[in-house]
Amino acid sequence: MGMQVVNTALLQCSFGVAPSPLVVLPLNREMVFNQPAANIMDHIPMTNIMPFGVCNSIANPMVAAATAAALGVLTPMPCIPVTPAPWVPGSPTVLVGNMPALNDSSMCMCNWAGVIKINMPGQFTTMIP
Repeated sequence: MGMQVVNTALLQCSFGVAPSPLVVLPLNREMVFNQPAANIMDHIPMTNIMPFGVCNSIANPMVAAATAAALGVLTPMPCIPVTPAPWVPGSPTVLVGNMPALNDSSMCMCNWAGVIKINMPGQFTTMIP
């Protein structure tokens, strides 16, 4: 069983250099440990998922252009997450706002080849499958 993820959870992208907090808006009106509970649909860039400092992925067009301009020397550029798909797999037996709840083993994919994982779920008292 994993921990239920809430607002202020810390996320990390495999190509980012810094952790970033998850922002969960209180739209579902479900609270855990005095924080809004997250579900798999909390994947919107710049609303739920904030930048991770700079991006090191050559699949990112900004990084590719800067690297080409630097004659092939990898040149990180500011991170702008692009996460079109929901978190997977979530918790199919626990619903938050009629969608599967987000647990700390879920992952979200960025278009620039990054894998976003949950480093710290934001609370340590409520476990979900």
